[in-house]
Amino acid sequence: MAIHETLSPRRHSVFCQLLLKGVTVSLSGLLLLTGCATQAPPKMSAPPPEKTSYAAPRHGAAYNRTYKVKGRVYHPLASARGYRERGLASWYGAESGNKTAMGTHFNPHGMSAAHRTLPLPTRVRVTNLHNRRSIIVVVNDRGPFVDGRLLDLSHGAAKALRLSGVGRVEIEALD
Repeated sequence: MAIHETLSPRRHSVFCQLLLKGVTVSLSGLLLLTGCATQAPPKMSAPPPEKTSYAAPRHGAAYNRTYKVKGRVYHPLASARGYRERGLASWYGAESGNKTAMGTHFNPHGMSAAHRTLPLPTRVRVTNLHNRRSIIVVVNDRGPFVDGRLLDLSHGAAKALRLSGVGRVEIEALD
Protein backbone atom coordinates (compact mmCIF):
# COMPACT_ATOMS: atom_id res chain seq x y z
CA MET A 1 0.00 0.00 0.00
CA ALA A 2 1.36 3.42 -0.95
CA ILE A 3 1.79 6.19 1.63
CA HIS A 4 -0.71 8.51 -0.06
CA GLU A 5 -3.42 5.79 0.18
CA THR A 6 -3.17 5.63 4.01
CA LEU A 7 -3.49 9.39 4.54
CA SER A 8 -6.71 11.35 4.82
CA PRO A 9 -7.35 13.79 1.96
CA ARG A 10 -6.27 16.74 4.11
CA ARG A 11 -3.08 15.04 5.33
CA HIS A 12 -2.43 13.85 1.80
CA SER A 13 -2.54 17.48 0.61
CA VAL A 14 -0.14 18.63 3.38
CA PHE A 15 2.16 15.69 2.62
CA CYS A 16 2.26 16.61 -1.09
CA GLN A 17 2.95 20.27 -0.30
CA LEU A 18 5.82 19.34 2.05
CA LEU A 19 7.20 16.91 -0.51
CA LEU A 20 7.00 19.56 -3.22
CA LYS A 21 8.73 22.16 -0.99
CA GLY A 22 11.47 19.67 -0.13
CA VAL A 23 12.10 18.90 -3.78
CA THR A 24 12.09 22.63 -4.63
CA VAL A 25 14.56 23.44 -1.83
CA SER A 26 16.80 20.52 -2.83
CA LEU A 27 16.79 21.55 -6.49
CA SER A 28 17.50 25.19 -5.59
CA GLY A 29 20.43 24.16 -3.41
CA LEU A 30 21.74 21.88 -6.12
CA LEU A 31 21.53 24.67 -8.71
CA LEU A 32 23.35 27.06 -6.40
CA LEU A 33 26.11 24.57 -5.79
CA THR A 34 26.36 23.79 -9.48
CA GLY A 35 26.63 27.50 -10.25
CA CYS A 36 29.46 27.82 -7.76
CA ALA A 37 31.26 24.81 -9.16
CA THR A 38 31.49 26.17 -12.70
CA GLN A 39 34.50 28.31 -11.80
CA ALA A 40 37.79 26.83 -10.66
CA PRO A 41 38.81 27.97 -7.18
CA PRO A 42 41.57 30.60 -7.20
CA LYS A 43 45.06 29.26 -6.60
CA MET A 44 46.22 30.25 -3.17
CA SER A 45 49.86 31.12 -2.70
CA ALA A 46 52.01 33.23 -0.47
CA PRO A 47 51.53 36.95 -1.01
CA PRO A 48 54.05 38.27 -3.52
CA PRO A 49 56.94 40.34 -2.22
CA GLU A 50 56.41 44.06 -2.50
CA LYS A 51 56.96 45.22 -6.07
CA THR A 52 59.56 47.76 -7.01
CA SER A 53 58.46 50.59 -9.28
CA TYR A 54 59.77 50.71 -12.83
CA ALA A 55 60.09 53.41 -15.46
CA ALA A 56 61.98 53.39 -18.76
CA PRO A 57 65.73 54.13 -18.49
CA ARG A 58 66.72 57.79 -18.78
CA HIS A 59 69.97 57.73 -20.71
CA GLY A 60 70.99 61.28 -19.86
CA ALA A 61 70.38 60.85 -16.13
CA ALA A 62 73.35 61.18 -13.78
CA TYR A 63 72.95 57.57 -12.65
CA ASN A 64 73.46 56.35 -16.25
CA ARG A 65 76.72 58.27 -16.84
CA THR A 66 80.29 56.99 -16.47
CA TYR A 67 81.29 56.82 -12.80
CA LYS A 68 84.25 55.83 -10.63
CA VAL A 69 84.27 53.69 -7.46
CA LYS A 70 87.37 52.53 -5.57
CA GLY A 71 89.62 53.72 -8.39
CA ARG A 72 87.72 51.79 -11.10
CA VAL A 73 85.80 53.45 -13.91
CA TYR A 74 82.44 51.99 -14.99
CA HIS A 75 80.62 52.80 -18.24
CA PRO A 76 76.87 52.07 -18.06
CA LEU A 77 75.45 50.47 -21.21
CA ALA A 78 73.35 52.59 -23.55
CA SER A 79 70.85 49.72 -23.88
CA ALA A 80 70.13 46.46 -22.08
CA ARG A 81 68.69 44.85 -25.23
CA GLY A 82 70.01 41.30 -25.63
CA TYR A 83 71.97 41.38 -22.35
CA ARG A 84 72.44 37.95 -20.78
CA GLU A 85 75.15 36.86 -18.38
CA ARG A 86 75.96 34.24 -15.77
CA GLY A 87 77.86 34.90 -12.59
CA LEU A 88 77.70 35.17 -8.82
CA ALA A 89 74.97 37.05 -7.01
CA SER A 90 74.76 38.04 -3.38
CA TRP A 91 72.16 39.97 -1.42
CA TYR A 92 72.14 43.08 0.65
CA GLY A 93 69.65 44.40 3.14
CA ALA A 94 71.38 46.44 5.83
CA GLU A 95 71.10 49.56 3.69
CA SER A 96 67.35 49.81 4.40
CA GLY A 97 66.15 53.38 4.10
CA ASN A 98 69.22 54.51 2.19
CA LYS A 99 68.81 55.85 -1.30
CA THR A 100 69.61 53.89 -4.44
CA ALA A 101 71.73 55.32 -7.27
CA MET A 102 68.44 56.49 -8.81
CA GLY A 103 67.59 58.50 -5.69
CA THR A 104 64.72 56.23 -4.56
CA HIS A 105 64.62 54.69 -1.08
CA PHE A 106 66.01 51.17 -0.95
CA ASN A 107 63.47 48.62 0.26
CA PRO A 108 65.17 45.40 1.41
CA HIS A 109 61.86 43.50 1.04
CA GLY A 110 61.29 44.70 -2.54
CA MET A 111 62.22 42.95 -5.78
CA SER A 112 65.25 44.97 -6.80
CA ALA A 113 68.92 44.56 -7.61
CA ALA A 114 72.17 46.42 -8.16
CA HIS A 115 74.38 46.04 -11.25
CA ARG A 116 77.50 47.95 -12.24
CA THR A 117 76.72 48.70 -15.90
CA LEU A 118 73.09 47.98 -16.86
CA PRO A 119 71.10 51.15 -17.57
CA LEU A 120 68.92 52.21 -14.64
CA PRO A 121 66.20 51.13 -14.33
CA THR A 122 66.23 47.81 -16.21
CA ARG A 123 63.94 44.85 -15.62
CA VAL A 124 65.81 41.54 -15.60
CA ARG A 125 64.88 37.91 -15.12
CA VAL A 126 67.17 36.35 -12.53
CA THR A 127 67.43 32.55 -12.41
CA ASN A 128 69.08 30.72 -9.53
CA LEU A 129 71.14 28.09 -11.38
CA HIS A 130 71.17 25.79 -8.33
CA ASN A 131 67.38 25.31 -8.10
CA ARG A 132 66.11 26.89 -11.38
CA ARG A 133 63.84 29.34 -9.52
CA SER A 134 63.33 32.51 -11.53
CA ILE A 135 62.02 35.99 -10.69
CA ILE A 136 61.85 39.43 -12.30
CA VAL A 137 63.54 42.32 -10.53
CA VAL A 138 64.22 45.96 -11.29
CA VAL A 139 67.88 46.98 -11.38
CA ASN A 140 67.73 50.38 -9.70
CA ASP A 141 71.12 50.67 -8.01
CA ARG A 142 74.85 50.36 -8.69
CA GLY A 143 77.05 47.57 -7.39
CA PRO A 144 78.27 45.11 -6.32
CA PHE A 145 81.75 46.54 -6.02
CA VAL A 146 83.30 43.22 -5.02
CA ASP A 147 85.48 41.32 -7.49
CA GLY A 148 83.80 38.29 -9.03
CA ARG A 149 80.23 39.40 -8.27
CA LEU A 150 77.73 40.11 -11.03
CA LEU A 151 74.63 41.20 -9.11
CA ASP A 152 73.48 42.29 -5.67
CA LEU A 153 69.88 41.34 -4.88
CA SER A 154 67.60 42.87 -2.29
CA HIS A 155 66.86 40.50 0.58
CA GLY A 156 63.29 40.04 -0.71
CA ALA A 157 64.55 38.99 -4.16
CA ALA A 158 67.18 36.65 -2.69
CA LYS A 159 64.54 35.05 -0.48
CA ALA A 160 62.20 34.53 -3.47
CA LEU A 161 65.07 32.78 -5.30
CA ARG A 162 65.97 30.80 -2.16
CA LEU A 163 69.47 32.20 -2.42
CA SER A 164 71.39 32.31 0.84
CA GLY A 165 74.77 33.96 0.83
CA VAL A 166 76.32 33.83 -2.64
CA GLY A 167 74.98 31.76 -5.53
CA ARG A 168 75.31 31.27 -9.27
CA VAL A 169 72.65 33.04 -11.32
CA GLU A 170 71.80 33.91 -14.88
CA ILE A 171 70.40 37.34 -15.64
CA GLU A 172 68.54 38.27 -18.79
CA ALA A 173 67.42 41.81 -19.61
CA LEU A 174 63.73 42.12 -20.46
CA ASP A 175 63.80 45.68 -21.78
